[in-house]
Amino acid sequence: MDAVNQATEPGGAATQDAPLVDAHAHIYRLDMPMPSTAWHRPTRDATLEDLIAELDAAGVRYAALAAASINGDYNDYMLEAVRRHPRLRTTVIVQPDIDPFILRMMKDIGVVGIRLQFRNVEAPPDLASFPYQKLLRRVADLDWHVHLHDEGDRLPQFLDHLERAGPKLVIDHFGRPPAPAGTSSPGFQRLLDSVERGNTWVKLSAAFRLQQPTLARALAEALIDRAGPERLLWGSDWPFAAYEDSVTYAKAVELYREIVPDPVVRQAIDRTAYDLYFRQE
Repeated sequence: MDAVNQATEPGGAATQDAPLVDAHAHIYRLDMPMPSTAWHRPTRDATLEDLIAELDAAGVRYAALAAASINGDYNDYMLEAVRRHPRLRTTVIVQPDIDPFILRMMKDIGVVGIRLQFRNVEAPPDLASFPYQKLLRRVADLDWHVHLHDEGDRLPQFLDHLERAGPKLVIDHFGRPPAPAGTSSPGFQRLLDSVERGNTWVKLSAAFRLQQPTLARALAEALIDRAGPERLLWGSDWPFAAYEDSVTYAKAVELYREIVPDPVVRQAIDRTAYDLYFRQE
């Protein structure tokens, strides 16, 4: 039997067509430390209690937190969240010289990977350097994933190094290819190649952030065609940083159903997310 009650698994009547797993949500408070380089400064809290209420209202049973780059490597709030709630997992942002024993302690309470948030960073670190190769090998040894977010045209410069290092990869927000090139852009084509190699997943998340409203549907179709639901995840991107006043959780779920209209495919995506984040071997 899985660590989670079988009645809550994908495809059961209890899901009522709600997504089973939200694979991309954030929590933070305004009083948390924030570096001067933060790309966004929220105007209100997005607390753990707020997230749980949103999940419950939508019928979503589990969530994977994405470490919020606006708080740098201050992971304390996410660590406490997963310690308190078995229905949650999280990624963390860490420095490459972090003690490996701390990483193992994080794994024990529900951390599943590290986040590399390179978008809006002019000079990302060199992933081929010894400190990062060492960190990436430790991530692979923990059976964690690297959670990468950047603009689509910059993805190729990272994917070679990440693939060689060996950890699982999870790419944010459809890979963020530029419009109008979209599915034909070199970065998106390189992402599809990475997915086909069998160790990369892509989040169908934050469609509202894409440059053209119709782009998300085209990207989802291309990913389903080439990758299949076994390599896809859905995430709300709650609390919709910089879009807090125009996007709601219900709207995020509705948009997901628009870009992936087949409920059978959505259930398969649920299974993928559940297996990646919650299944205990």
